[in-house]
Amino acid sequence: MNGAILALENLTVRFGGLAAVDGVSFHVEPQTVHGLIGPNGAGKTTAFNLISGLGHQNDGHILFNGETIDDWPSWERAQRGLARTFQNIRTFGEMTVMENVLAGMHAHVGGGLGATLLRLPSFRAAESAAIGKARDILGFVGLADASARRAGNLPYGDQRRLEIARALASDPKLMLVDEPAAGMNPSETASLIDLLLRLKARGVTLLLVEHDMHFIMNLCDHITVLNFGRKIAEGTPVEVRSDPSVIEAYLGTKVAERLEAGARVR
Repeated sequence: MNGAILALENLTVRFGGLAAVDGVSFHVEPQTVHGLIGPNGAGKTTAFNLISGLGHQNDGHILFNGETIDDWPSWERAQRGLARTFQNIRTFGEMTVMENVLAGMHAHVGGGLGATLLRLPSFRAAESAAIGKARDILGFVGLADASARRAGNLPYGDQRRLEIARALASDPKLMLVDEPAAGMNPSETASLIDLLLRLKARGVTLLLVEHDMHFIMNLCDHITVLNFGRKIAEGTPVEVRSDPSVIEAYLGTKVAERLEAGARVR
């Protein structure tokens, strides 16, 4: 675990008498794609909320880059390099694509309050640098030609790309990606895999929740499996898809066989 960018240690959260996350421990290595999977109600989104600061655990600890972040508010986690996207797209629909990306880097744009209010040269220089960076990010995610469009008018797949672009604007070391392939067609899904792999190559570590098992198996270096709030398995995609406890609790025999057959074809 030494050198892990993220570590969960015996993480537990209870809602009333129910443990939504029950003594979960796992770690994420830098510059990898790590999957967090399991059936509905397994505790995946609750774990994401805890990691990103949108909730607090009853027991256990969360470490980010070796520091315990249990008491860090969500804005400080984001400022220190922990970004997140959501299952339900949360772009600013009335704003332009460019404005959405600029909103994602607000914590990193310098100039100071006085310089901003008076539009001093220091603010104008920071603003120009931010716009240049936003253009680069939009080019990276394939939205360079859409910068002036209203975000709410983008096709569904492009809105997903915009949400990733806005998260990338905060200079994350770790990005939590919540069901990115939900609602996408096969072509959009293949394009998304390419984008996420390019993010990894760029140096961003990814922790993602996803129900599309072909997506997960083609993308992830390591996978952790939850069921009823507890970790039941973890390992490489090959190890996880053949684990009897995962097949019984989540995949089912037919899905496991299809994943195995697909791996043999490749």
